[in-house]
Amino acid sequence: MSSLKQQLKTDVVAHMKAGNKVALTTVRNVLGEIETREKGGKTPMEFDDAQVTTLLQKEAAKRRDTAKIYAEAGESDREAAEIGEAEVIEAYLPQPLDADAAASIVDRIITVLEAEQGPLSMRQMGVAMKPITAEVAGRFDGKAISEMVRKRLQ
Repeated sequence: MSSLKQQLKTDVVAHMKAGNKVALTTVRNVLGEIETREKGGKTPMEFDDAQVTTLLQKEAAKRRDTAKIYAEAGESDREAAEIGEAEVIEAYLPQPLDADAAASIVDRIITVLEAEQGPLSMRQMGVAMKPITAEVAGRFDGKAISEMVRKRLQ
């Protein structure tokens, strides 16, 4: 079981003891969604932390979008509830990187790869992208990372 999924399960008990109904319901719903996705499809599988993080990002984005719809409809109480749920989910997400931190990761990984394999060309962009994407994993925009790698390799 992924450590993030285990943390969610542990927090269900903590939220129950604390009487935090919003967090309890939100975490239970997210765990239900994870289990549904794991058991859905042709063969059951267990999500790793990266897959759980991706699902958490989607769930938080869904709630933010729903909050906007409620705001436009003048339903401020429902909007606040959706934002509260999104904040609970976002607490489990890794801290986003700023552009400087992302650029330093790109530079560091490309420098290591070039030390091992010699200068990288644009044709070897995929070689650089794989470890960079694994390290950045949902903490920075993928398109922006791709652009940084492209500029670095030119």
